[in-house]
Amino acid sequence: MLKTVSIIVTGKVQGVWYRRYTADKAKELHITGFVQNMPDDSVYILATGAAEQLDALVQWCYTGSPKSKVETVEVKEENLQGFESFEIER
Repeated sequence: MLKTVSIIVTGKVQGVWYRRYTADKAKELHITGFVQNMPDDSVYILATGAAEQLDALVQWCYTGSPKSKVETVEVKEENLQGFESFEIER
């Protein structure tokens, strides 16, 4: 059963390839959705997949890219949304 979650990641997550690594991980897990930088220096992820896939992505978010320093990861269940793929939004 598919579900959609939003994930907000704070810390040193911009300028450290966090979006690129997130997209690679999401594609590896067969998750669809998008990731984007936010004006407050956080990263926003909207992801659709099976519960186990999304749990794996959320756990990965705590580590992130090699140069990131994650402080918080907030996860919220959203209304189911369908995406074709996983994209990096500018």
